[in-house]
Amino acid sequence: MQIAVIGVGRWGIHLLRNFLAHPQVNVVAIVDPTPERLIAVKQQFNLDENVVLTTEWQALKQVPLTGVAIATPAITHYALIQDALQQGYHVLAEKPLTLNSIQCQELCHLAEQQHLILMVDHTYLFHPAVEQGQTIVEAGKLGDLRYGYATRTHLGPVRQDVDALWDLAIHDIAIFNTWLGQLPVKVQATGTVWLQGGVGEVEKTSPTPVDQELADLVWVTLTYPDGFQAYIHLCWLNPDKQRRLGIVGSLGSLIFDEMSLSSPLTLLHGEFEQRGNQFIPVNQKQEVLELETGEPLQRVCDRFVVSILKNTPSEVSSGWVGTKLVEILDALTASLQQSGKPVFLNNSSPNSSLEKVLKRG
Repeated sequence: MQIAVIGVGRWGIHLLRNFLAHPQVNVVAIVDPTPERLIAVKQQFNLDENVVLTTEWQALKQVPLTGVAIATPAITHYALIQDALQQGYHVLAEKPLTLNSIQCQELCHLAEQQHLILMVDHTYLFHPAVEQGQTIVEAGKLGDLRYGYATRTHLGPVRQDVDALWDLAIHDIAIFNTWLGQLPVKVQATGTVWLQGGVGEVEKTSPTPVDQELADLVWVTLTYPDGFQAYIHLCWLNPDKQRRLGIVGSLGSLIFDEMSLSSPLTLLHGEFEQRGNQFIPVNQKQEVLELETGEPLQRVCDRFVVSILKNTPSEVSSGWVGTKLVEILDALTASLQQSGKPVFLNNSSPNSSLEKVLKRG
């Protein structure tokens, strides 16, 4: 299987590493706009002289390819993916699929017309903790689900192409959707800008309302069809690094804490027993759940290969799944720009991407 990796920056380098190690893949070309990076990659992985190293995507027109892995800035995705599909290549794209849900839908239809695989690298959906968490929730071990919460904070990296919402929220939204087996029908977002308040402006001395600016701090509320609500805290201006998500039920809470190396997935049992007008905590215990080993990104790359071999879209992270997530981010952006006004998602039309997601699992 002849694969080209487009973009070998902070994330693309890991895609390259995994594809180089895959027994059914031959990496035949690498594209990156920085010549020095191409030289460094060649030395780091001791690449064969036959591997094409180029700064121009168009230089691959004469290279026989099965598929491409794209890890370039999101603003470049649409044109690159469209071109790759039109040339007959299967595509694995870094998240988000594009920055526009209409463009996402166009690419999904194009992939179907060309009978090609379009898959999005939503790595968390292949994480053993997320897979195990889905099993726990579906088995009813949390009882009646009440609400969810997530925090994703760190001191940088500060993006200059998208805000903290587009940079960080997609991970937690994808996990909540997967664990709940639902898609939100209403979303709200509020935010604050400190660092990048406008064109040419490096820093503001005080918070300003969010308009078209790049929000450093965002608060998200997702409301699902059954009334369940999830709250997400996003910030790239906080040295307290957290990657934590939880769902609370009547019988306990399920916690995915990525920063905990010893116990990333924990089931906290506990409920109330009413005695008169008192509520007494009972059945409290902590259960650290064992997880399968393996790098999630390795699973992503392998699933891409398997999807190509079987000519079957990924049930976990197809282009349509990526499209739905971009639709949600579009709606959250609209809410953010209106100071938190609720935005409703229409998932009922026959041609909506929800139907596509459900159809494909």
